Order: sequence, then C-alpha cells, then structure tokens
Amino acid sequence: MIVSPLDHWLEANQRYLMAALAEVRQMLEQRVGASGDRSETMSSQDLESMRAAMKVAPAIETLCQLFNLSPFERQVLLLCAGVELDGEIAKLCGQIQGDNRKNHATFSLALAVLPNSHWSAIYPASSLRHWRLLELGNSDGIIRSPLRIDERVLHYLTGGQDLDQRLVGLVRSVSVSRQLVPSHQILAERLAANWSGQPNQRLAVVQLCGTDPESQREIASAACTLLGLKLQAMSARLLPVDARELEVLMRLWEREAALNNSLLLLDCQELNTSDAARQDTIQRFIEGLRVGLIVSTRERKTWGECPTLTLEVQPPTTEEQYELWHRGLGQVMESNGSVSALVGQYNFNSSTIQAVCAEALGQLEVREQGSQVLIQHQISPNPPYQQGGNSKIQNLVWDICRSQSCPRLSDLAQRIEPTATWDDLVLPPMEQQVLQEIAVHVRQRLTVYETWGFASKGARGLGISALFAGLSGTGKTMAAEVLANELRLELYRIDLSSVVSKYIGETEKNLRRVFDAAEQGGAILLFDEADALFGKRSEVKDSHDRYANIEVSYLLQRMEAYRGLAILTTNLKNALDTAFMRRLRFIVQFPFPDMAQRAEIWQRIFPAATPTEGLDVQKLARLNIAGGNIRNIALYAAFLAAEAQEPVQMSHLLRAAQVEFVKFEKSLTESEIRGWV
Repeated sequence: MIVSPLDHWLEANQRYLMAALAEVRQMLEQRVGASGDRSETMSSQDLESMRAAMKVAPAIETLCQLFNLSPFERQVLLLCAGVELDGEIAKLCGQIQGDNRKNHATFSLALAVLPNSHWSAIYPASSLRHWRLLELGNSDGIIRSPLRIDERVLHYLTGGQDLDQRLVGLVRSVSVSRQLVPSHQILAERLAANWSGQPNQRLAVVQLCGTDPESQREIASAACTLLGLKLQAMSARLLPVDARELEVLMRLWEREAALNNSLLLLDCQELNTSDAARQDTIQRFIEGLRVGLIVSTRERKTWGECPTLTLEVQPPTTEEQYELWHRGLGQVMESNGSVSALVGQYNFNSSTIQAVCAEALGQLEVREQGSQVLIQHQISPNPPYQQGGNSKIQNLVWDICRSQSCPRLSDLAQRIEPTATWDDLVLPPMEQQVLQEIAVHVRQRLTVYETWGFASKGARGLGISALFAGLSGTGKTMAAEVLANELRLELYRIDLSSVVSKYIGETEKNLRRVFDAAEQGGAILLFDEADALFGKRSEVKDSHDRYANIEVSYLLQRMEAYRGLAILTTNLKNALDTAFMRRLRFIVQFPFPDMAQRAEIWQRIFPAATPTEGLDVQKLARLNIAGGNIRNIALYAAFLAAEAQEPVQMSHLLRAAQVEFVKFEKSLTESEIRGWV
C-alpha cells in the first residue's frame, strides 16, 4: 500500500501533539506532587528535534504563528486541548482545583501552573479570545469560569481540515479545473498579483463586475490556484443583519481563512438594491473583514473607504468562442459557416459551450471510415451521414443552444412558442420585405460587425431594434412569431405591468433584468403596447418627469447595445417621441387589411385538417375587421361545428361573427352578411 505525504504528516503531527501534551501534563503533575511515567517525560529540546524532522510544521506551531500566540498562550491552548484528548490531564485539573468534578481548565489554573504567564492573555482583544480559539464560560467570573478549546481548533490541531460547522451552509467550496480562455486568464493573473505573497493581509478588495457569475467564479478559482489557496463562496443574502452576529461571522471566517488557507468570494449578483438593511450589512462586512476578499457584482460599486481593484469580466471574445466551438465540435461541425452562426447568435461562456458540445456529442455516434468521418444520431438513427455542415447536425446543436440559453424571465415576460410562418402573414409586399430584411440583419450580424469591422467604429447603434405599428389585430405579434420561427430563436413578450414601477429606479432595474437575462442567447424581446411606457418624453416639471425620462433613456441605451432583436409594438405610432423613433433601425407599419387582404386571410385561416363546406371568402371579406378578429371568428365557428359534428359552414361563421361584434358593441349590417346563409 502506498502511503501519501499527507499520511506521513498526519502520523508525525499526532506524535508531536501527544509529546506537547505530555509536557503540559508534567507541569500539572509537578503542581500536585505526582510522579508521571518517566518514559513520557518531554523537554523543549525533544520537541524541537521532532519539529526539525518534519518537512511541514506541526499544526500547533502553525497555529501559533498564524495568530501570533505567546509561549504562555500556546500552553493554555494545549492545556485545553489536553482536557479533551487526555483523560489524565482532565483528572489532574480536578485535583488542582480541589474538586474532581471541575475536570476542566480555567484561566486561574493556567496562571498558577503554566510558565511565562501574563494577564493580557485574558483580555478580550487577546489572540485566544479575539480569534475564538477558546470558549470562556460565564458561571464563575472570568478567571474561574470553564475554559474550553473551540471544536474547529481542536480538529485542526489533530490534522483535520473540515470546514467549521458554523460556516457549513453559509460557504461552499469552489473548484474549477477547466482551462480559462486567454482574456479570462489575464484577469486571473491580475487578481492573483493583488495578493501575491500576502493573501491574508488587509489589501484592496477585488471586485469582479459583469453578468456572468460562472465566469467570475472560474477566474477567482484560477487566481486562487496560482496563489496556492482554496476558494470558498458565500451569497451576500446569507449575511446576518444583526451586528453582533455579523461580527462573529467575520471573526469565524477570518480564522477559517487562516486555518484552511482560503479566500472568500462574496456573491452579490442577486443583490436587491432597494433593500437598504441588506446593503448596509454587506458594506459593514466588506469594511470589517481583514483578509483577502473577492466580490462578485453585476455593476461597479463603491464599498465605503475600502481600496478596491475592479475588473470587468466580459464574455469570451468572438475569436475565443470560435476556438471553443471548434475544439468541442471540430470533428462534427467542420463547416466554418455553421460555427459562425452559433457565435453570431449565442454569446456563451466557456462552460456553457462545453456543456452544449458534451450534450451534442452524447447524442451522436462518431466513427472514422477511411478518410471520412461518419456521424449517426443515436436516438433516431438514420443511415450514417458525413460531417461538413450537415443540416441535421447543425439543427441538433442549435436546439441544444436554445435550451441552454432560455432566460429566466417568468415573472417579467411570457414565453411564446412561435408557430406562425410567412404563409400565415398577410401584409403588403413592402412590409413583407422589411420583415425579411430584419431577419437578414439578425443572421448576418457577426459578419458585418466583426468580420467586416463595423463594431470597431463604435458600439452605439449595433443593436437591432424594430417598431411594429398598427391597430390591434393587424398582425404585429404574429410577425414577431414569424421572425422567431424563421430565425429559430426564443420569443418573449414583456409584461409591461410587471416592468413599470411607481418606485424611482425600479423600472430601470426591471429592464436591466430583462435585457441581461436574454443577452446570452439573443432571444427576441417583444415589448407589447410599448407606447404605455415609451410615449412622448415630457418636459421636466418635477422629479417624476425627470425619472420618467431617465427610464426612456435607459431603454434606448440597452436597445442599442442588445445583442438580439428588440421589437416594440404600438397602436398609436404618433404617441412616440420623434427622438425615440430615430434610434430605431426598422419601422414597420401594419395597415388595416383591405377587402382583398381580408379575403386572403380568410383563405389561409383554417388549418388543412379542419373540415369546411361551402365557405365563400369573398363574402366573408366584407366584414370590416382585422386579422385578429378573423382568427377569433374562425376558432369560435370551429367549436360550434365540432359540437354539431359538421364541417365548418357559413352558418357557424355567422353566429361566431355576431358574438365577436358584440365584444366591441357593434352589430352586423345587412350588407356585410348578405347571402351568407
């Protein structure tokens, strides 16, 4: 059996600790006049010889160095450890105190028995008490109260490295083994340089800013590896608000950082900026901590008077994402165009790209046949097909990317499953062409911005934004569905009632959540009836007007920088500010359909599987209604026909039309329904 260096150290450390305890036991025996076993008699020279033989210092000596313990404080700590580990020491403590039930250490006993004693070891600011190495009872004054070693410290002396039980559930270990992309490796090296050689002294707080907490953890972990440290993470939401509890937590963590050679990553990503008490707690924690600290945030913050090194964590560059995709799927997706489409649409970090590649390869069987690489889908196998841009492989990877990039917007937006196609959309040729050109801009964004260099001219105006204007039911939402279906992207309709808040600053925070959550996968965002939020910017007459204008400006800024497509719909185009309109790349007017267009809509409204009989689209087109109303009538009529076990007929549509017209308090005219039945 191979014995590891750790096993060797544990064995040597145990011998050293027992020898150190034997030295303390001798002092107690001398006090009571007992004579111990001379074979166990130890001297300082014996301990020094044992220490010199160890390549790594014993735990007790490391602990004394870490917390700057005096020789007397060292012996007090060993006395308390001996009570737990050596029954003879506990018995001797009882004898010295004249009561066998008092088989515990006290400061009074330590002052009387141990050499080099000093009263300052009792002070609250002393190392023993400040670092909570010992626990002091309060039953009989300070010097006569029971004195016990802290459990975590006792385990440390015996070689244990388990986390303090009071920190379990608050902090978690972070370890990332994957190689960082070059841009992130540079940040890790800068972070490590901040603490190089003195990680647990009070230096600048390192703040990692950005919307990708996973990459922030990877960078922090890599920096700790460079420093030979362990990384532990804690959510800022778990910090206790009570000042005394917070102080205890800080001391426990500072002690743990020293004992376990660790750095802390404080996760403030989900910080609620409106929670003043929580903000104050975080501020006090960061200012009060006296060891190295990394803070993960979305945006740059100032932490009181603390010196702060702020590093912006951006997603991997375009070139780095290319390399990650080629490395993960090079054998499967040789076509450069296929990888370009992925990089152009999905702004993934390295771990997500690796997860997509692993899932895709898990569904494919790849084997070599001569000079060719043959690939077969394991779940629904067809004859093997070659690599090189095969659409089945591309579609598989794209679908996995879509599932990985679904933003968490359940409370602010509604996900729409796009089913509509170009055939379902009835619009004039010019509007149809503009919609198709919107799809072109989304598909070719990477080529124009990156390959052809437009992004280097400035980030402003690179977002793809569109305004769909028209009366209700004219096809604005359907057009968004068509684009999402064409581009094979997620579509989210934003719930403006959840986004807009009467509280100052909350609307911008909600908008930030929407855009940040959707950014990674470039989902299509549909702000329905946007004029409710983005109407004419008012003159500043009071603070509410000023903040309303700030909300509009923030939206414009995010739309111009958004990686995906943002669509605003409005029933009242004239209600929008002209300055706002100039910032939009596309404006599509959805006209109220004329009779020919209504006939075309009626012609396409029923699915191929729906049985119909005797329908006259020209007569139906006489109804002066929009496409949304036509769909409502067709659907209502289908239910009537299904109940009667008949094909959909004009009589069913007549009844459905009557119900629809009642909604907007109108009645059918004779000219509209003449000859229907």
